Amino acid sequence: MKKTVILILFIFTTKGYTQFSKSMFSKDPIINLETWQKQRLYFGYYLGFNSYNFKIDYKTVGPDIQIKKTTGFNVGVVADLRLQEYFNLRFEPGLYYTKRDLYYPNPELTSKTDYLREVNSTYINFPLLLKFSALRTGNVRPYLVGGMSTTLNLSSNAKSIDDNLEQRFRVKAWTMNYELGFGIDFFSEYFIFSPSIRGSFGINDELIRDKDPNSPWTSNIESMKSRAILINFTFH
Repeated sequence: MKKTVILILFIFTTKGYTQFSKSMFSKDPIINLETWQKQRLYFGYYLGFNSYNFKIDYKTVGPDIQIKKTTGFNVGVVADLRLQEYFNLRFEPGLYYTKRDLYYPNPELTSKTDYLREVNSTYINFPLLLKFSALRTGNVRPYLVGGMSTTLNLSSNAKSIDDNLEQRFRVKAWTMNYELGFGIDFFSEYFIFSPSIRGSFGINDELIRDKDPNSPWTSNIESMKSRAILINFTFH
C-alpha cells in the first residue's frame, strides 16, 4: 500500500513538473493569460521577507555602533495601473515587521541594559512605484521597478517623554525612502507569480535625540537612516 501511494505521488509530481516546464520554458510554450496585463487596472497581494539595517553617520571618528540584523516579514496588497505597453504605475501598501539590535561600544556603558538597544519596528509602508517591463517571452517577463515611499513606524516611541536614560530608544514616526529593484512575471494557467527583490533607502534622519546633549547614545550621531532589502512574492 505504501509503495502504491509513493508511486502515485511520483507520477503526479512528474506530470506537474512536466506541465510547468512546458508552460514556462519549452521552445513552443502554451501562452497563459495572454491578455491579462492589457487590463487598465488589476490587483494582487504579496508575502515576503526583509532585512533592515541602519546607515549611521557620526559627528566625530570613533568606534562604530554594531548593528545585528534579523529577518522580518512583509505582507501587503498591490494595485497596478497600466500606463502603456511597457510601463505600469503600482501602489503596494504593506505591513513590514523587523528587528535590529544596536550595540554601543562606549566603555561607560557596562551593563547590557545600557549598551544594548533592541529596536523593534512595525512599519506601514506606502510605496508608489513605476514598473518597466521587458518584452514578454513565452510566459516569462522580467521587469525593473523604482519609486518613492513613505513609511509610518508604529513602534517609533516618537511621542514618549522618556529617552535612552530610561531605556527608551526613539525614532521619528514618518520617514521617506526611495526604492529600486527588479523581478520576473511568471504566467501560469490561472495566475501571475512575481518574485522580486528591492532595495529601500531612507532619505531623512530618523533619530530623535535624547534630552541630554552629551548622551552616550545619541550625541555623536549626525544622522541615522534605514536601509532594507525586500524580497516579495506577488500573486495576481
